[in-house]
Amino acid sequence: MNSQTSPIRQGFLLTRHSRDHHNQTEIILWLATDDGPAKLTIAGELPVFFIAQADIQATEHTLDSHHMHYRLKPLGLKTFEQQPVAGLYFDSMHSFYNAKELLQAHHITMYENDFRLQERFLMERFVYGSVEFIGNAKYLPKHTEYTHVKIRPCDYRPALSVLSLDIECSIRGELYSIGLYGKVRGLPFEQVIMIGETEQDAPDWIEWVSNEAALLNALEHTIRATDPDIIIGWNVINFDFKLLLERATLHHMKLNLGRAGAVTHWRDSRGETNQGFVTIPGRVVIDGIDALKTATYNFPSFSLENVSQTLLGRGKKTDDVDNRVETISDDFHHNKQKLAAYNLEDCVLVWDIFEHTKVLDFMVLRSQLTGLELDRIGGSVAAFTNLYLPKLHRAGYVAPNLPHGGGLASPGGYVMNSKPGLYDNVLVLDFKSLYPSIIRTFKIDPMGLVEGLLEPNSAIPGFKEAYFSRDKHFLPQIITELWHQRDEAKKLKDAARSQAIKILMNSFYGILGSGGCRFYDTRLASSITLRGHEIMQQTAKWIEAAGYEVIYGDTDSTFIWLNGQYSPEQANDIGKALAQDINQKWQQRLEQHFELECHLELEFETHFSRFLMPTIRGSEVGSKKRYAGLIKGKDGDKLVFKGLETVRTDWTELAKSFQTELFECVFHDRDPSEYIKTIVTQTRNGEKDHLLVYRKRLRRKLGDYIKNVPPHVRAARIADEHNKREGKPLQYQHKGWISYVMTVAGPEPVEYRQNPLDYEHYIEKQLQPVADAILPFVGLSFEQLINAQMGLF
Repeated sequence: MNSQTSPIRQGFLLTRHSRDHHNQTEIILWLATDDGPAKLTIAGELPVFFIAQADIQATEHTLDSHHMHYRLKPLGLKTFEQQPVAGLYFDSMHSFYNAKELLQAHHITMYENDFRLQERFLMERFVYGSVEFIGNAKYLPKHTEYTHVKIRPCDYRPALSVLSLDIECSIRGELYSIGLYGKVRGLPFEQVIMIGETEQDAPDWIEWVSNEAALLNALEHTIRATDPDIIIGWNVINFDFKLLLERATLHHMKLNLGRAGAVTHWRDSRGETNQGFVTIPGRVVIDGIDALKTATYNFPSFSLENVSQTLLGRGKKTDDVDNRVETISDDFHHNKQKLAAYNLEDCVLVWDIFEHTKVLDFMVLRSQLTGLELDRIGGSVAAFTNLYLPKLHRAGYVAPNLPHGGGLASPGGYVMNSKPGLYDNVLVLDFKSLYPSIIRTFKIDPMGLVEGLLEPNSAIPGFKEAYFSRDKHFLPQIITELWHQRDEAKKLKDAARSQAIKILMNSFYGILGSGGCRFYDTRLASSITLRGHEIMQQTAKWIEAAGYEVIYGDTDSTFIWLNGQYSPEQANDIGKALAQDINQKWQQRLEQHFELECHLELEFETHFSRFLMPTIRGSEVGSKKRYAGLIKGKDGDKLVFKGLETVRTDWTELAKSFQTELFECVFHDRDPSEYIKTIVTQTRNGEKDHLLVYRKRLRRKLGDYIKNVPPHVRAARIADEHNKREGKPLQYQHKGWISYVMTVAGPEPVEYRQNPLDYEHYIEKQLQPVADAILPFVGLSFEQLINAQMGLF
């Protein structure tokens, strides 16, 4: 077909990569557009990195002696040390990487030599997620190809087609079936491809195939026919796709799941065993677990069963979730239709979790804000670099390299020594986004630090001898723009956008204090955290001058005891008035001392009608980051726990339920003595056995625990010794979760417990610490209550 110049189009970036092709570079971008998939090919972009002009002679000698082809051009850019630089340009990525190795071997410092060609191309054009483009179009049946392309940023909201995928297999990894669920061209789609003889009474959404190779071929055909932009699943990359590619290799097949028949590729992660990345040109694979973690969801367990039960109130189609591997194999051989329904329901659960949480909307918005790939997990440093580097270049600087040795540690957030006690009427005042506010107010910025140090007399003083330029900076403006966008998102009740912006803004402090960021400087992070210390301490002084007592402070929150009887309405009015008064004081102080506009904003957050600040266990010193409170509201009372057993995953359900009820008693002035005695008796009588399970993560390989072998590791070893004897797969050799109980013989895995439970362990290690945190404040002792009870027998 002949190509023709297209009108201006808009699309959303799905995949991007670059390669050498016919002795020049080629960047390939796949986009989702209103007119279907688009493949953009940009040829001839030159890879580049920079050197100091003082190193030009040595660089030319090194590259010329190895007959390297390059172009060297002195530029009007400089390093943070004010050294002028030159750009080294290459026709191919092969030459680019060879030159890097040569110069590194000759100890010649290079700058910005770690950017992929496609990333620099997009970044320098301020293209983040959404793209406006024009080029020569070639219209093909399933997509359109564009060459001689020009692109620029735009605001385009994609309508993405999504399929949920899940596989079922044997313990040895032999494939049984592949489930797919989603929408195709706006219509619901469901299919399970199952190995086996055709069953006449089976539903029409089951496709029967004869063997594993036919199963993989049918998957290719389905993906081509449905043509999804996004494939979602649960652990879908490091389990489903990893296994699919392994089985394809076993059959000497290539898995052609990409658009235009492109091959699917696997790449192992450098740092993590059994972890990797899957690349499907034109399609994005998003793992539900990683996506929810990126959006800051947190669950005690990220198993599909637990997350779906928590969010949706339903789970897997099996009566025995814990032994589902055996059930799946049995169903494959004796009840394939039941297995197909189970396989499809897993796909539906993942789809419904994505719908319920709007997590795909969040990932799209994050990409549009930062330029990160849609499937990128983490990436806060890369996001910051994408936003900051193009502005830095236009101001005449190249970025510095990573700090040697990972940099120095910076001071942490402010945490005040608490005043332990059981209180009535405690207010919490929070600074809204304290660290981003400090960056905005005090102009904290990498280039601003460089420029401020050149003219310290007119600059804003920071900490550790830092000075920041009043007018040469980018980060304060970036945050201001994001702040306004977030306020707008809140008005529109766009939770996904608001959350994406919040996470991005709050990441900036951590990035500037991270040795993994090229803009790291301990003066940057210290000027944020130590300014935070100063703000919190001064705020506490103003509150106490107003006649109230500050009992605790943590990072951006101040806890205030009103020391009197107040109705909820009166307490709320005091909180709002205090916040308003202190905001005015900060505005005046910053204008007088620094001639700065104040962006700090203190808000009245919470009124606790009852509040406990416990002591550190075994001492009279107040604890930190641990407290509990009671909030009275229109819809009833609400208990809030921070850092206590109720919110920790490594405590038993017995401790959690005991703590909740015990605090209910104390906060409502009920004597807890009989309740405590009853729980102890029921525990000893075996009535609470179902609440005695510990669940803990194995954070290392089982064999790596040598000197210190904690109880959960001992339980895991017992479990896998049993598994080995019974010919079952070893479940705990790598990282994961183990459920165990404490018996009279020590820790034992739940699935292989052989000895009686050690009830005294649970009373001493689970109930007593919870009780000891609060009972002394009401004149009671857990030990005395229990001893008195024992004396009755």
